[in-house]
Amino acid sequence: MSTSNDAHRAELIAQFIAAGQTLYERGYASGAAGNMSQLLPDGTVVATPTGSCLGKLKADELSLVDQQGNLLSGPKATKEVLFHLAIYRNNPEVKSVVHLHCCYCTAYACLKDLDPNNAIRPITPYVVMRMGQVPLIPYYKPGSIHLAEDIGQVAAGHKAFLMANHGMITCGKDMTEAVNNAEELEAACQTYFLLQGQAERIRYLTADEIAELMPH
Repeated sequence: MSTSNDAHRAELIAQFIAAGQTLYERGYASGAAGNMSQLLPDGTVVATPTGSCLGKLKADELSLVDQQGNLLSGPKATKEVLFHLAIYRNNPEVKSVVHLHCCYCTAYACLKDLDPNNAIRPITPYVVMRMGQVPLIPYYKPGSIHLAEDIGQVAAGHKAFLMANHGMITCGKDMTEAVNNAEELEAACQTYFLLQGQAERIRYLTADEIAELMPH
């Protein structure tokens, strides 16, 4: 007979698979790009396997790792699971992590001279309200331990990150929040590019307006 913990675990994994499918179907992930993870109640982490498609995940084909990244069951986890684990270790509010190479966020992350402490200069209130500041992580080869080290250093208190010339990461207390944050971050970057023909006319939010919106 299933225990309540077994049922909760199964529910989390079902939500995980559904999140991957919706991200894939809506064009936020293509091919085998991107990865996700979910912290389970027993402290282990379920993650997308290396080379997997977010739209075709199956419960019995997911990777299970411990907090050090050691494989407990399933196929080899994504090589980027190390930065997922760094986020969980340094931000106890986070239970779900999504990493995508979606078009507008990735294009935005390729720009020079972004603020490393807050890469998204706010045009609308929504990224600020939901995620606060969005640090920029310097470029490293995908899977590099340096990515995990740098992300771990700024993970506390943050729900989103841009990775220079690479993509984005969003987090949440559950997978729904992590996915919602990913969609909001992509929309913010898309808005920036839509306004580039009118760059000199963009009204950015003021420091006082931003402070009023910051999550507390």
